[in-house]
Amino acid sequence: MGFKNTSISFEETGQFSKAFTDYINGEKYLLPFYQYAPSIEGFKKFIQEQTFPGVNRELLVKVLKERYSKTASEATAKNIELLKEKNTFTVTTGHQLCLFTGPLYFIYKIVTAINLAESLKKDFPSHNFVPVYWMASEDHDFAEINHAYLFSKKVEWSGDSISGGPVGRISTHTLAPVIDGLYTIMGESDKANELKKIIAEAYSGGKTLAEATFIFVNALFGKYGLVILEPDNTELKKLFLPVITDELINQSSFRCVSDTDAKLSKAGVEPQVHAREINLFYINEQGRNRIEKQGANYTVVNTSLTFTAEQITAEAKNHPEKFSPNVLLRPVYQQTILPNIAYIGGPAEVIYWLQLKAIFDYHKTAFPVIMPRNFAMIIDKGTAGRMDKLKLTEKNIFGDADELVKNYIAANDGAINFDSEKDKLKKIYDELSEKVKTIDSTLTSSVEAELQKQYNALKVLETKLIRAQKQKDEASVNQVKKIKEKLFPESSLQERHDNFIPSYIQYGTAFFDLLKKELNPLHYSMVVLKEE
Repeated sequence: MGFKNTSISFEETGQFSKAFTDYINGEKYLLPFYQYAPSIEGFKKFIQEQTFPGVNRELLVKVLKERYSKTASEATAKNIELLKEKNTFTVTTGHQLCLFTGPLYFIYKIVTAINLAESLKKDFPSHNFVPVYWMASEDHDFAEINHAYLFSKKVEWSGDSISGGPVGRISTHTLAPVIDGLYTIMGESDKANELKKIIAEAYSGGKTLAEATFIFVNALFGKYGLVILEPDNTELKKLFLPVITDELINQSSFRCVSDTDAKLSKAGVEPQVHAREINLFYINEQGRNRIEKQGANYTVVNTSLTFTAEQITAEAKNHPEKFSPNVLLRPVYQQTILPNIAYIGGPAEVIYWLQLKAIFDYHKTAFPVIMPRNFAMIIDKGTAGRMDKLKLTEKNIFGDADELVKNYIAANDGAINFDSEKDKLKKIYDELSEKVKTIDSTLTSSVEAELQKQYNALKVLETKLIRAQKQKDEASVNQVKKIKEKLFPESSLQERHDNFIPSYIQYGTAFFDLLKKELNPLHYSMVVLKEE
């Protein structure tokens, strides 16, 4: 399988915010909000300045080995061992536990992490770099992760969701009918059946969603050395206890982020997330609920639980696993337990990380290089062929659908009329009339009548051609619209909507190899991969 790789600037796509592209372009007004540029020079500076003396590497390796047991690939097992070494950094991306991995950009995140780790090893051979997928297993928004789109169909899991609790702890025992429906959509083929076996192994047997996701992602990317981290872990939470305690007593993140948000707003950047006075959740059998301070005491929203300051700090010390960071403190948790040099995220994530530097400064924790993930669009051979016939290019397909149709019609429809042919006929019949006149002038009216008949015949033919052109245009216009909808489902980028399964069924594991080959983690653009 061969693919043409076309890079399109973020600005040309019309799909990305000014703040995001300004960050990529290194605009000066954003410099106060991060520490290291997303470039080789930024990584060089990070390596020179950061050593992570506070990271408990031995415990991290212990937890990972226990989680993997005997399921680690040779490459992953080697990477886990490397984490013991002081010259080893992690390259991390995080994402929710979306059903069957959710949208394509999850795959692109993972590939970016793997490729960046390999690229950094080439640039800094005396150091090691390990790609890590941080499972957002403590997130509690089931509706955001319970579905996937493939072949223009929505596969949705509406089973019991442990109302308000961490999605990673949900049992998958009600997934069987969803998987049966998925298998029907996937159809029968060698590659489809190969993937079905992986899905069955991951999601059957009543495993938790965290266990299922771990097995599934490990099966897909283990051979590349990806390390999967489950942060919902008591031993790892103990390492985060100083931050938990500070947040409860001092509410420091609220002050840090509020001050930064004001500066970002003044610079014209809309904050992506908003800080609460306490940016922690409390997890128990009633779910994952916010902690609020009311007077001298602490309450857990949606429950009857109330703590004094002494009680809640004791609870955190004895049961750190019950305390879960929200979106603002999760990055601090990540940097507390990992020797992490880079975080890979989408456009919104990149911007919300700009809100966080003051929190890291406060806790004296290394602020990583914030890297945009790779962005891609996959165009299969059939769609590519139709695009070529309709003169749609990798660039103009990002334009407005109505504008594409308008441009197509303007480029392909010449005016249909027979004016020049009528002029030629008139000239012929005028000459004929002159000849007739020399013999019998009374017959010139017959010549004129014959000319009119020819005019009428041309008019009939002209009408038929115009009708045929309209039908042809309608078919072509519909094709333009269908291609636009296929590549931009529900007016969204393909990568933000479609699941990877159709591509796997078509290309197998070669799909991941293609992405690894074609996506450069340090080249910032939209990559269109068009099958030839």
